[in-house]
Amino acid sequence: MVETPVRETPAVATAAIKTTPASVVDAGSGAGTGTAGVGTPGVAATGIGTTGIGTPGIGTAVNTLRASDGRVPGRRGMATRQRLLDQTYELLRTTPYRELTVADIGRAAGTSAATFYQYFVDIEAAMLTLADQVAAEGAKLSELVDQRPWRGAAGWQNASTLVDGILTFWAHHQPVLRVVDLLTEEGDQRFRRVRVAMLNEITRALAAVIAEAQTRAGRVAEVAPMAMAGALVSMLAHVASHRAGFEAWEIPIDEMREAMTRLVFWGVVGPRVPKHL
Repeated sequence: MVETPVRETPAVATAAIKTTPASVVDAGSGAGTGTAGVGTPGVAATGIGTTGIGTPGIGTAVNTLRASDGRVPGRRGMATRQRLLDQTYELLRTTPYRELTVADIGRAAGTSAATFYQYFVDIEAAMLTLADQVAAEGAKLSELVDQRPWRGAAGWQNASTLVDGILTFWAHHQPVLRVVDLLTEEGDQRFRRVRVAMLNEITRALAAVIAEAQTRAGRVAEVAPMAMAGALVSMLAHVASHRAGFEAWEIPIDEMREAMTRLVFWGVVGPRVPKHL
Protein backbone atom coordinates (compact mmCIF):
# COMPACT_ATOMS: atom_id res chain seq x y z
CA MET A 1 0.00 0.00 0.00
CA VAL A 2 1.06 3.58 -0.58
CA GLU A 3 1.50 5.61 2.57
CA THR A 4 0.72 9.31 2.83
CA PRO A 5 2.18 11.82 5.32
CA VAL A 6 0.55 11.80 8.72
CA ARG A 7 -0.33 15.04 10.43
CA GLU A 8 -0.07 15.52 14.17
CA THR A 9 -3.18 14.47 16.08
CA PRO A 10 -4.43 15.72 19.44
CA ALA A 11 -2.75 14.02 22.39
CA VAL A 12 -5.95 12.38 23.56
CA ALA A 13 -6.18 10.49 20.29
CA THR A 14 -2.53 9.68 19.68
CA ALA A 15 -2.48 6.32 21.39
CA ALA A 16 -5.42 5.07 19.42
CA ILE A 17 -4.28 6.39 16.05
CA LYS A 18 -0.51 6.38 15.80
CA THR A 19 -0.12 2.75 14.72
CA THR A 20 -2.74 2.87 11.98
CA PRO A 21 -1.47 3.11 8.37
CA ALA A 22 -2.62 6.23 6.56
CA SER A 23 -3.64 4.14 3.59
CA VAL A 24 -6.57 2.72 5.55
CA VAL A 25 -8.55 5.77 4.49
CA ASP A 26 -8.66 4.73 0.84
CA ALA A 27 -12.44 4.95 0.50
CA GLY A 28 -14.10 2.58 -1.89
CA SER A 29 -14.52 4.01 -5.33
CA GLY A 30 -17.86 5.05 -6.73
CA ALA A 31 -18.36 5.84 -10.33
CA GLY A 32 -21.88 7.16 -9.87
CA THR A 33 -23.18 10.11 -11.76
CA GLY A 34 -23.63 13.00 -9.40
CA THR A 35 -25.97 15.91 -9.72
CA ALA A 36 -25.03 19.55 -9.70
CA GLY A 37 -25.35 21.31 -6.41
CA VAL A 38 -27.12 20.00 -3.36
CA GLY A 39 -28.26 23.35 -2.05
CA THR A 40 -27.22 22.72 1.52
CA PRO A 41 -27.00 25.70 3.86
CA GLY A 42 -24.06 26.62 5.96
CA VAL A 43 -21.32 24.80 4.10
CA ALA A 44 -19.73 27.88 2.56
CA ALA A 45 -18.74 29.15 5.99
CA THR A 46 -16.35 26.24 6.44
CA GLY A 47 -13.86 27.54 3.91
CA ILE A 48 -14.39 24.72 1.42
CA GLY A 49 -14.62 26.34 -1.97
CA THR A 50 -16.96 25.16 -4.68
CA THR A 51 -15.80 27.38 -7.52
CA GLY A 52 -12.65 27.22 -9.57
CA ILE A 53 -9.97 24.55 -9.65
CA GLY A 54 -6.85 26.66 -9.78
CA THR A 55 -5.43 25.64 -6.42
CA PRO A 56 -1.94 24.11 -6.31
CA GLY A 57 -1.76 20.35 -6.35
CA ILE A 58 -0.48 18.01 -3.68
CA GLY A 59 2.94 17.54 -5.16
CA THR A 60 2.93 14.82 -7.81
CA ALA A 61 5.59 15.18 -10.44
CA VAL A 62 3.08 15.88 -13.20
CA ASN A 63 1.68 18.84 -11.33
CA THR A 64 4.89 20.91 -11.23
CA LEU A 65 4.21 24.08 -13.17
CA ARG A 66 6.30 23.28 -16.22
CA ALA A 67 5.59 22.75 -19.88
CA SER A 68 5.91 19.22 -21.23
CA ASP A 69 9.41 20.05 -22.53
CA GLY A 70 10.55 21.12 -19.05
CA ARG A 71 10.37 24.87 -19.51
CA VAL A 72 8.65 27.07 -16.94
CA PRO A 73 5.78 28.93 -18.66
CA GLY A 74 5.45 32.69 -18.37
CA ARG A 75 2.29 34.47 -17.31
CA ARG A 76 0.55 33.98 -20.65
CA GLY A 77 1.65 30.37 -20.75
CA MET A 78 0.30 29.76 -17.27
CA ALA A 79 -3.03 31.29 -18.28
CA THR A 80 -3.17 29.04 -21.34
CA ARG A 81 -2.31 25.99 -19.23
CA GLN A 82 -5.06 26.75 -16.75
CA ARG A 83 -7.56 27.39 -19.54
CA LEU A 84 -6.78 23.96 -20.95
CA LEU A 85 -7.35 22.42 -17.52
CA ASP A 86 -10.60 24.35 -17.03
CA GLN A 87 -11.94 23.21 -20.38
CA THR A 88 -10.94 19.61 -19.69
CA TYR A 89 -12.92 19.84 -16.46
CA GLU A 90 -15.96 21.32 -18.18
CA LEU A 91 -15.94 18.83 -21.05
CA LEU A 92 -15.94 15.96 -18.57
CA ARG A 93 -19.37 17.11 -17.37
CA THR A 94 -20.88 15.94 -20.66
CA THR A 95 -18.25 13.73 -22.31
CA PRO A 96 -17.17 10.26 -21.11
CA TYR A 97 -13.46 10.24 -20.23
CA ARG A 98 -12.57 7.59 -22.81
CA GLU A 99 -14.23 9.63 -25.57
CA LEU A 100 -12.50 12.92 -24.71
CA THR A 101 -9.82 13.96 -27.20
CA VAL A 102 -7.00 16.48 -27.17
CA ALA A 103 -8.58 18.14 -30.20
CA ASP A 104 -11.82 18.61 -28.22
CA ILE A 105 -9.93 20.27 -25.37
CA GLY A 106 -7.89 22.51 -27.64
CA ARG A 107 -10.98 23.62 -29.54
CA ALA A 108 -12.91 24.40 -26.34
CA ALA A 109 -9.95 26.39 -25.00
CA GLY A 110 -9.68 28.40 -28.21
CA THR A 111 -6.32 26.91 -29.14
CA SER A 112 -5.01 23.71 -30.73
CA ALA A 113 -3.95 20.16 -29.97
CA ALA A 114 -0.35 21.22 -30.57
CA THR A 115 -0.66 23.83 -27.83
CA PHE A 116 -2.11 21.23 -25.45
CA TYR A 117 0.97 19.04 -25.97
CA GLN A 118 3.21 21.94 -25.05
CA TYR A 119 1.88 21.65 -21.50
CA PHE A 120 0.78 18.02 -21.06
CA VAL A 121 2.13 14.81 -22.56
CA ASP A 122 -1.40 13.39 -22.79
CA ILE A 123 -4.93 13.75 -21.39
CA GLU A 124 -4.04 11.53 -18.44
CA ALA A 125 -1.35 14.00 -17.36
CA ALA A 126 -3.91 16.82 -17.43
CA MET A 127 -6.32 14.64 -15.46
CA LEU A 128 -3.70 13.97 -12.80
CA THR A 129 -3.17 17.71 -12.43
CA LEU A 130 -6.93 18.27 -12.07
CA ALA A 131 -7.13 15.41 -9.59
CA ASP A 132 -4.36 16.96 -7.50
CA GLN A 133 -6.20 20.27 -7.45
CA VAL A 134 -9.47 18.66 -6.37
CA ALA A 135 -7.64 16.61 -3.72
CA ALA A 136 -6.10 19.75 -2.27
CA GLU A 137 -9.59 21.18 -1.88
CA GLY A 138 -10.88 17.88 -0.49
CA ALA A 139 -8.26 17.97 2.25
CA LYS A 140 -10.04 21.06 3.58
CA LEU A 141 -13.01 18.89 4.51
CA SER A 142 -11.20 18.25 7.79
CA GLU A 143 -12.19 21.80 8.75
CA LEU A 144 -15.73 20.45 9.16
CA VAL A 145 -14.47 18.26 12.00
CA ASP A 146 -11.57 20.07 13.68
CA GLN A 147 -12.06 22.30 16.70
CA ARG A 148 -15.81 21.69 17.00
CA PRO A 149 -17.79 20.46 20.01
CA TRP A 150 -19.22 16.97 19.50
CA ARG A 151 -21.76 16.77 22.33
CA GLY A 152 -25.54 16.74 22.28
CA ALA A 153 -27.29 19.03 19.80
CA ALA A 154 -23.98 20.65 18.79
CA GLY A 155 -22.61 17.23 17.90
CA TRP A 156 -25.65 16.50 15.80
CA GLN A 157 -25.25 19.80 13.96
CA ASN A 158 -21.58 19.01 13.31
CA ALA A 159 -22.50 15.61 11.89
CA SER A 160 -25.11 17.24 9.66
CA THR A 161 -22.64 19.88 8.46
CA LEU A 162 -20.08 17.20 7.66
CA VAL A 163 -22.62 15.24 5.60
CA ASP A 164 -23.68 18.37 3.71
CA GLY A 165 -20.04 19.28 3.05
CA ILE A 166 -19.27 15.85 1.59
CA LEU A 167 -22.40 15.89 -0.60
CA THR A 168 -21.62 19.38 -1.88
CA PHE A 169 -17.96 18.57 -2.59
CA TRP A 170 -18.81 15.40 -4.50
CA ALA A 171 -21.61 17.01 -6.52
CA HIS A 172 -19.38 19.88 -7.57
CA HIS A 173 -16.32 17.81 -8.46
CA GLN A 174 -18.06 14.73 -9.85
CA PRO A 175 -16.48 15.08 -13.34
CA VAL A 176 -12.97 14.68 -11.92
CA LEU A 177 -13.79 12.31 -9.07
CA ARG A 178 -15.47 9.90 -11.47
CA VAL A 179 -12.25 9.67 -13.51
CA VAL A 180 -10.13 9.31 -10.37
CA ASP A 181 -12.27 6.33 -9.37
CA LEU A 182 -12.06 4.81 -12.86
CA LEU A 183 -8.27 5.03 -13.12
CA THR A 184 -7.79 3.90 -9.53
CA GLU A 185 -9.85 0.79 -10.20
CA GLU A 186 -7.69 0.15 -13.27
CA GLY A 187 -4.68 0.02 -10.97
CA ASP A 188 -3.07 3.42 -11.57
CA GLN A 189 -1.24 4.06 -8.30
CA ARG A 190 -0.85 7.78 -9.04
CA PHE A 191 -4.61 8.27 -8.92
CA ARG A 192 -4.93 5.98 -5.92
CA ARG A 193 -2.45 8.22 -4.05
CA VAL A 194 -4.59 11.23 -4.95
CA ARG A 195 -7.74 9.57 -3.61
CA VAL A 196 -6.02 8.53 -0.37
CA ALA A 197 -4.57 12.02 0.13
CA MET A 198 -7.96 13.63 -0.53
CA LEU A 199 -9.64 11.77 2.35
CA ASN A 200 -6.70 11.27 4.69
CA GLU A 201 -7.02 14.53 6.60
CA ILE A 202 -10.74 14.27 7.26
CA THR A 203 -10.39 10.63 8.35
CA ARG A 204 -7.67 11.42 10.85
CA ALA A 205 -9.55 14.44 12.16
CA LEU A 206 -12.66 12.32 12.65
CA ALA A 207 -10.63 9.57 14.36
CA ALA A 208 -9.27 12.16 16.78
CA VAL A 209 -12.73 13.37 17.84
CA ILE A 210 -13.93 9.76 18.17
CA ALA A 211 -11.01 8.97 20.46
CA GLU A 212 -11.66 12.14 22.45
CA ALA A 213 -15.36 11.25 22.83
CA GLN A 214 -14.43 7.78 24.05
CA THR A 215 -11.99 9.21 26.58
CA ARG A 216 -14.47 11.83 27.81
CA ALA A 217 -17.16 9.19 28.30
CA GLY A 218 -14.77 6.79 29.98
CA ARG A 219 -15.59 4.12 27.41
CA VAL A 220 -13.29 1.32 26.44
CA ALA A 221 -12.88 1.47 22.68
CA GLU A 222 -14.86 -1.41 21.23
CA VAL A 223 -13.73 -0.30 17.77
CA ALA A 224 -10.45 1.51 17.07
CA PRO A 225 -11.12 5.20 16.32
CA MET A 226 -9.27 5.04 13.01
CA ALA A 227 -11.28 2.01 11.92
CA MET A 228 -14.56 3.75 12.76
CA ALA A 229 -13.47 6.97 11.06
CA GLY A 230 -12.32 5.11 7.96
CA ALA A 231 -15.62 3.26 7.72
CA LEU A 232 -17.63 6.46 8.14
CA VAL A 233 -15.66 8.45 5.57
CA SER A 234 -15.82 5.57 3.09
CA MET A 235 -19.59 5.42 3.58
CA LEU A 236 -19.96 9.17 3.08
CA ALA A 237 -17.83 9.18 -0.06
CA HIS A 238 -19.60 6.19 -1.56
CA VAL A 239 -23.12 7.50 -0.93
CA ALA A 240 -22.18 10.95 -2.24
CA SER A 241 -20.73 9.39 -5.39
CA HIS A 242 -23.88 7.34 -6.02
CA ARG A 243 -26.41 10.00 -5.09
CA ALA A 244 -28.06 9.90 -8.52
CA GLY A 245 -28.59 6.17 -8.14
CA PHE A 246 -30.40 6.59 -4.83
CA GLU A 247 -32.57 9.29 -6.36
CA ALA A 248 -33.35 6.96 -9.28
CA TRP A 249 -34.57 4.44 -6.69
CA GLU A 250 -36.87 7.21 -5.40
CA ILE A 251 -35.01 7.54 -2.10
CA PRO A 252 -35.32 11.25 -1.19
CA ILE A 253 -32.01 13.00 -0.60
CA ASP A 254 -33.32 14.39 2.69
CA GLU A 255 -33.85 10.82 3.91
CA MET A 256 -30.35 9.85 2.80
CA ARG A 257 -28.91 12.92 4.52
CA GLU A 258 -30.72 12.03 7.75
CA ALA A 259 -29.45 8.42 7.60
CA MET A 260 -25.88 9.55 6.94
CA THR A 261 -26.02 12.09 9.76
CA ARG A 262 -27.28 9.47 12.21
CA LEU A 263 -24.48 7.07 11.28
CA VAL A 264 -21.82 9.76 11.71
CA PHE A 265 -23.28 10.89 15.05
CA TRP A 266 -23.54 7.33 16.35
CA GLY A 267 -19.98 6.60 15.26
CA VAL A 268 -18.57 9.62 17.06
CA VAL A 269 -20.77 10.15 20.10
CA GLY A 270 -22.78 6.99 20.68
CA PRO A 271 -26.24 5.61 19.96
CA ARG A 272 -28.38 8.22 21.70
CA VAL A 273 -29.59 10.84 19.22
CA PRO A 274 -30.54 14.27 20.63
CA LYS A 275 -33.73 16.04 19.66
CA HIS A 276 -32.82 18.05 16.56
CA LEU A 277 -36.06 18.84 14.74
